[in-house]
Parts: sequence; C-alpha cells; structure tokens
Amino acid sequence: MGRVTFRTLFLHPPSFQGFDGGAGSRYQARREIRSFWYPTWLAQPAALVPGSRLVDAPPADLTLADVLPLAREYELAVLHTSAPSFAHDVKVAEALKGENPALRIGLIGAHVAVQREAALAASPALDFVCGNEFDFTIREIAEGRPPASVAGLSYRDIGGELRRTPERPVLEDMDSLPWVVDVYARDLDVEHYAIGYLQHPYLSLYTGRGCRSKCTFCLWPQTVGGHRYRTRSVDNVVAEIAHARRLFPQVKEYFFDDDTFTDDLPRAEAIARGLGRLGVTWSCNAKADVPAASLKVFRDNGLRLLLVGYESGSQTILNNVRKGTRVDRAREFTRAARALGINIHGTFILGLPGETRETIETTIRFAQEIDPHTLQVSLAAPYPGTALYEQALEGGSSSRSVPRCCAIAR
Repeated sequence: MGRVTFRTLFLHPPSFQGFDGGAGSRYQARREIRSFWYPTWLAQPAALVPGSRLVDAPPADLTLADVLPLAREYELAVLHTSAPSFAHDVKVAEALKGENPALRIGLIGAHVAVQREAALAASPALDFVCGNEFDFTIREIAEGRPPASVAGLSYRDIGGELRRTPERPVLEDMDSLPWVVDVYARDLDVEHYAIGYLQHPYLSLYTGRGCRSKCTFCLWPQTVGGHRYRTRSVDNVVAEIAHARRLFPQVKEYFFDDDTFTDDLPRAEAIARGLGRLGVTWSCNAKADVPAASLKVFRDNGLRLLLVGYESGSQTILNNVRKGTRVDRAREFTRAARALGINIHGTFILGLPGETRETIETTIRFAQEIDPHTLQVSLAAPYPGTALYEQALEGGSSSRSVPRCCAIAR
C-alpha cells in the first residue's frame, strides 16, 4: 500500500427532511418506520485508506450545516450517490466546495458508474467520478497518484476538460478487501441502523459481489457487481463475524447483503456451519429455489430469516424479466422454509413489463397463498444501466423509479 497523501472523508450526504435511507442509505424513501442500511459501499474503500473517516449523515440526523465544517478538515471527500438522490447530493458537494475550494470531491455509486461523464458534467464542484470496482480506485486517489494513471476514473483536468481512464479490471481476489466491521466500530453507531424485519441491533456486510441471475430490472449486477458471483473465502467470512462479535456484543443478528447469498450453495452451507460454531443468528438474501436440504443446514446453524425476491405470482411476468425462477418451485421452497421454522421477508414488484390488472391479482393471490412473515411491494424501477431502463426508453414500460428490486433494498 502506498503512502496516503490526502486526509480523506467518506460521506453519505444528508438526506431530505422526513426521508430515510433504504437503498444503501441513499434511496430517498419515506416509510411507516425509519429504516437504515449500513453504508458498506463507502466503508469498504474507507477500510483501504488509513486515517480516513466515514460519516453517515441520515441515520445520525446530521444536516448540511452539521457536515459543512468537515470540509475544512479534509483534503479529499468521497460521496456515495444514487439516481433518486443525485441532484440533492450534487448540491451538498457544491456546498462543501464553497466551504473549502481546495477540497477534491468525487462520487461513487451505481448511478454515476454507468454515466460517468454526464455525472461529472453536472457541476464544476465535482472533480472525479469512479466507475466499477472503485475500492482501489479511491485508495490510489488518496495516495496522490496522477488521475491519468488511475484506472476506472473520469476526472476534470487542470484546464477543466473531462478525461476518462481505461476501465479497472474486475476484482477477483475478494479476500484482498479488508474487513468493514473495523470501520463500523470506528465511525458508526450500530444502534442507528434498523430494518423492520431484522432483529435490532443488526449488522450487515457483503461476502461477495455479483449475481448469476439475469433479471432485467436488478440494478447492481448490471452496473457495479456483474453476473459472476465473486466471493470471499469461507474462513475469511467466518473470521470477520467472529471479530464483529467481539466488537459488537450487542448485535443480535448478522445479515449477508450479497445479491443472492445462495448462488453458491456448497459455500453458503460451509459458512453456515462456521456461523453455527460461533453461535450467531444470521439472515441473508436468497432466491426462491433453495433446496430443503440446504435450508435445513442453514436453519440448524443459526439462520433466522431469508429475504426473498418473489417479484410476481405470474410466470409470464417472471419470464418477461428473465427472473429464472418458477412459481411452482417458489411454492415448494416457501413450504419447506416454513416447515423448518425459517422466517421469510418476501418482496414483490408491480408494474413490470406485461403487467395487467389480472397479473396483479394473480400476484396478490400468490402472496396470500405463500403467506410470508413480512412483505413489501414496490413499483418497477427502471434505473440507468439496466435492461429495464433501455426498455422504458424505447416505450416498452411505464415503470417509475422506486426503491427495491430483486431481493435487495438498495
């Protein structure tokens, strides 16, 4: 690791008043109860930059006035943004630059990764925008490397021209990423993070990136994650949870926020057995096709809940979005989970391509039949970078942007 040159602030900007942070703490959602996800996408590069600080403004109830003084304490600020919050986050960047004109400001996140130059052109206050796999991109910037030598970067040169470097190679050695729980312990208050269907306080992290599914609506695999499930080793994951138990004895549940933790069942079962030896309660994202034998292994080793993206009760709708699951298999899976005493938080989407009043009614009947312990319903979300977005531009969907897709609330 090179020498860190810039004092670095990682910031989740303040949110709109009355809104919380569902989607990676950047989706501007108003809910019946406040809910916040951990800022893991910021914590990961923060763990790579010694002496950095992570500030997650929304759950800490920090306003712009609260965070503005930080601009004078740092030389580099990295802000996580999203499609719904982008315009608001740019205003925060402009305010920070006004407070300290020498502050270098960059953006990360799926929204800007797929349209780097357009995002950078939104304001002269923005000095750079990162593409995919931005963890080591940020570290190299913090080390003071010339922007032209940093892969996966779009930046504003001295003359104000927008420049773009070659894409950064996909990260294969996931164990090369440091643990995020040390950053959580250093900078966050776990009591601030709450999700209605998880035990409080909970803690979430990723054990891998990417998803093998090809769902047309799902943001992360089509933007920053990819369709190969690249994973940390079993021992690495179990060791981080053991370390987290020492750091956070008050945590009641650990949530694995991988797009689909069950994509690699032998690995998931091995992790489960390791967690069972630790005696922790855990939950994860899953597709509605996990075999009963695997479910039993999970249950016997501390699994409490699965977050499952059913999306629709209509096979036609599932086929239209390339979900890769069958309604009859989802029924079998749900029955098996219920028989084992595993709780399910089911997520559904209305307004996907081909949706009609009849298919909506089919989904309602399906949800009543499988009867998950908790559920949420969203409208289809055509985020930039997804096939659904391209379809919407072509006039093939009337979807509107809303928070959740697949089994992930980001």
